[in-house]
Amino acid sequence: MKQNELGASDRASGGLSRRDQWHAVTAGYLGWTLDAFDFFVLVFLVDVLAIHFGVPKSAIIWTLTATLAMRPVGAVIFGMLADRYGRRGPLMANVVFFSVIELLCGFAPNYSIFLLLRMLYGIGMGGEWGVGASLAMESAPKRLRGVLSGILQSGYSMGYLLAAVAARIVLPNLGWRAMFWVGGLPALLALYIRFNVKESEAWKQHRVPTMGAVVKTAISYWKVFSYLALLMTLMVFLSHGTQDLYPDFLRSVHGVLPKTVSYLAILYNVGAILGAIVFGHLSQSFGRRKGIIAALMLTMLAIPAWAFGGSLLVLAAGAFFVQAGVQGAWGIIPAHINELSPNSVRGLLPGFAYQLGILFAAGTGTIEYALRNHFGYAWAIAGFEITNILILATVVALGSERHGKDFGGHDAKPTAVILSASSVSP
Repeated sequence: MKQNELGASDRASGGLSRRDQWHAVTAGYLGWTLDAFDFFVLVFLVDVLAIHFGVPKSAIIWTLTATLAMRPVGAVIFGMLADRYGRRGPLMANVVFFSVIELLCGFAPNYSIFLLLRMLYGIGMGGEWGVGASLAMESAPKRLRGVLSGILQSGYSMGYLLAAVAARIVLPNLGWRAMFWVGGLPALLALYIRFNVKESEAWKQHRVPTMGAVVKTAISYWKVFSYLALLMTLMVFLSHGTQDLYPDFLRSVHGVLPKTVSYLAILYNVGAILGAIVFGHLSQSFGRRKGIIAALMLTMLAIPAWAFGGSLLVLAAGAFFVQAGVQGAWGIIPAHINELSPNSVRGLLPGFAYQLGILFAAGTGTIEYALRNHFGYAWAIAGFEITNILILATVVALGSERHGKDFGGHDAKPTAVILSASSVSP
């Protein structure tokens, strides 16, 4: 890299060296990967846990909903701490918290305790993304923000992939409790953050003096926040509507063996990882909104094979391209909503909007599972997602973007982002 290019790159991320930038992005990526692993472990244990705890499958699926519903609580707690005290400390505390709770899930003696632990885990899961994403995006150079956004978000799919690998290796050999015990290992990530990750320079420039000031500033941007919450609600419908019940759908409707389901999950999460990185990179050239809409169109085209495929090969191809599109859209989200958010409350606003979207869409799995009784499993998941994609594409098209925003600059005056075509050139 030429000296002037390196200098520009450093200035775009607050003067951090390239090594410091990569450490920050790596911390965000690993945190989201391990957090997602801890969540998706459960989707491979629905039948096993229902039998063990003596409850119907719907009760286990309800724990997924409970986890998602508690995530906004974590976003508020850890997001406010991140805007007041910096990104590193709250991120370390968050990683330790969700790792310990995941470990305890493996010792749950009954369903009631298990449900309580999954709710507590939701608080930890809700806090990680906002803090980790703000740290990573504030540290990333502008010219690489799109592709690094995709890499960061692909951690979610990598976590799902690792959960599928664990279901294939750990579950049959060590049992379901060991699946959760493995989830305690991410606590070691706190040591990596402690010794390798530097505090965000953008946070230092926009540090808010009190918790009250954090709340006051966030409220002043309520129009931006409302749009982000709507956007993230539809994005959560997109991801969890195509992921959470798909292993159960394959087993129940197509009679796919659990071992094969694990292999398919690995395959379609490879597609998800590739989609996140490719569309994240494309968004750097073509813009955030166009990138998201293109990814949504890929998902729409793949849904018939994903839901109605008549053979395992067709189902596998459909699942691969659906998740490439779903996570392609998601790969742009860290950069997009951090650019739309005000500099002084970036630890709180993106994460809280995301997790509030999680709350509003927490019943996705339960809704789809209920719809199957009226329309059949295939039409329940396909019809739900087709409707959602059409609405989501409209909301994205009518929205705005701040492509290439300077995170070290002054906050813009609070304004709405609906029906605005404004964009900042990188």
